[in-house]
Amino acid sequence: MLFFGKKNKIEKEKPDWIVVGLGNPGDKYKNTRHNIGWMVAEEFLKSKGTNFKYKTIAYKYNFIAVNNFKVLVAVPLTYMNNSGVAVKEILNKTNLLVEKLIIILDEYNFPLGKIHVKMAGGDGGHNGMASIIEHLNSSEFIRLRCGIGKNFGPGELIDYVLSDFSPEEIDIKNAMIKTAIEAIEAIIKFGSSKAFSLINSGDLWK
Repeated sequence: MLFFGKKNKIEKEKPDWIVVGLGNPGDKYKNTRHNIGWMVAEEFLKSKGTNFKYKTIAYKYNFIAVNNFKVLVAVPLTYMNNSGVAVKEILNKTNLLVEKLIIILDEYNFPLGKIHVKMAGGDGGHNGMASIIEHLNSSEFIRLRCGIGKNFGPGELIDYVLSDFSPEEIDIKNAMIKTAIEAIEAIIKFGSSKAFSLINSGDLWK
């Protein structure tokens, strides 16, 4: 059950990593392509036998253990274009370095099913990413980009990213979520440099 605590539990815990899945709150957006980051975060918690347990006005979250590291997994409730509000609050409360922040987001320049990880860079035209960079005044965090395909024409981007995955895409989408979770665990277990090489080369799954 979600609840609003008198004191944010994050202030009492000391996570080693922060994982934030981007998306929009509400049933209207639950299954849309733009919410793939949220889906990964939610399934990450479910893979550890839990779900979002705590809630503030700006985000909901929970803690899990990965290879003896404490991981804070969260999703913003501020809507995509204001994602930075939630992420900044989380980072301020944990006092973690921004390099320990993993942001999961959708990437229409990748085919459905492809993931890629990198440290730093621009916003790539993604409004959620732009908001985070603006509020943190830094781009030095980890991005896990999940491909949603590019099956749209001129002027159709917004409608496309806010559309649901088609029935024919569900299996590929679900497989990508599983792959993304394995990638996050690799980053936490091995550190960013080694994990990036394993993930982006595909060697992690060989």
